[in-house]
Amino acid sequence: MDAQALTAVVPKTLPAALSGTSGTNRAVAGVTRQIAADDDVAAIGLWLAEYRDSPNTFRSYRKEAERLLLWATQVRGKAVSSLTREDVLAYEAFLAAPLPMWCDEAAARHGAHRRLFAGPLSERSRRQALGILAGLFNYLVRAGYLAGSPFALHPHGRGARRAHRVIERYLDRALWQDVLALVEQWPRTHSREQQRYERARWVLRFLYETALRASEAAQACERDFLHRRGRWWLHVTGKGGVEGDVPVSDALMAEFARYRTFHGLPAAPVSDSERPLILGIAGHTTPLTATGVYLVVKDTLGRVADVLAPTDSTRAARLRRVSTHWLRHTAATHQAEAGNPLHHIQHNLRHSSIATTSIYLHAEEDARHESTTHAFSEASQH
Repeated sequence: MDAQALTAVVPKTLPAALSGTSGTNRAVAGVTRQIAADDDVAAIGLWLAEYRDSPNTFRSYRKEAERLLLWATQVRGKAVSSLTREDVLAYEAFLAAPLPMWCDEAAARHGAHRRLFAGPLSERSRRQALGILAGLFNYLVRAGYLAGSPFALHPHGRGARRAHRVIERYLDRALWQDVLALVEQWPRTHSREQQRYERARWVLRFLYETALRASEAAQACERDFLHRRGRWWLHVTGKGGVEGDVPVSDALMAEFARYRTFHGLPAAPVSDSERPLILGIAGHTTPLTATGVYLVVKDTLGRVADVLAPTDSTRAARLRRVSTHWLRHTAATHQAEAGNPLHHIQHNLRHSSIATTSIYLHAEEDARHESTTHAFSEASQH
């Protein structure tokens, strides 16, 4: 199965001390197991299998799992299921300065002896790698395979700095409304233009209202819609296998019906259908990849930026920087500005910590700016 994907670079048979069959962090006897895997490669392979329908995510997660497996067994001399917090800190340092043999340009790009690093990872890439691995360990803890996760012990100072960082990669409400209005002005004189227009307006509204990541939006299908007590929800499985239900408004369901009707499909979602929520340009049911969703957003915002550029180069330049993740930030920011309780936004975005969600609170920062600059203005007049 997907464990075979790891054995391309990891030996098919590891010594008992490195295989994880008796790892020091294995769950104690008596804990209910959710998986039958009894060694690290099999357990990680099962985690990877959860992402088999998302090729880009699968490849990214497999790369990080391979790196950790090889480092743990070959450099650290330990099973993955024996790693401690000290090992995690050592691995983070390794990512910033991997061994030269791991970055050998003469190594093949594919196969058992391929190069695993192009060079030292940037701080952002290290955070991403450790985040993926934290999701892996959380999964194995929930599955009853591991007793705990050494990735969960974040230093207080680092978390505190993140908690006080305010996110700036979002669109203010006025610019967002201008984007929607300018898309409505797109030419629709022939079928291809109409198809592009309908998909663009649906993708923008869908990502904005649900605050999904590109990979989550690409994977979403009709059966993920749930109707409970007269209200619509969307079931989402996100990073690290974290699941959640996102509220869906009647207005978005009306937009969904419009988009579907345009392509000759039933207006309401079919409960057992795997038809994707974002269709191909001509209504094809082959799911878009996360990259495909990203490119739809970049193309749409780029076209809007072209219209704004002659009269407002600053806002046009901002739109050219927008990615799908900006729309997630935009949704969260607008929810916070509208007074949605912070813990509701936390659940909507499926954050594990409310401190992460607090980066979308701009009102206090704006008030501080206003009171400070007003005070200087008053002083200068006297």
